[in-house]
Amino acid sequence: MSEPQLSIRSAKARTLARSLSRRTGLSMNRLVEQALERYDRELRAGAPAAAIDIVWDLAAAGRIGVAAGASSAHDDLYDDNGLPR
Repeated sequence: MSEPQLSIRSAKARTLARSLSRRTGLSMNRLVEQALERYDRELRAGAPAAAIDIVWDLAAAGRIGVAAGASSAHDDLYDDNGLPR
């Protein structure tokens, strides 16, 4: 008897699965299983997907209220010789 099949109609998911399969040597089926198992564990633990997600969340929160096009160069604080104005 064959195993039940899961059909996902997403070009992006298929491309990611193929790429990861080539890089890891795992079958696409096993990759999907591992990804779902990991996601399940993370949801159960209430933990973010990865530490970098916390950094991106903090960065996004820090940008709230900052004018579009603003930078952190601070060129306006220094003269042509690099000395404070």
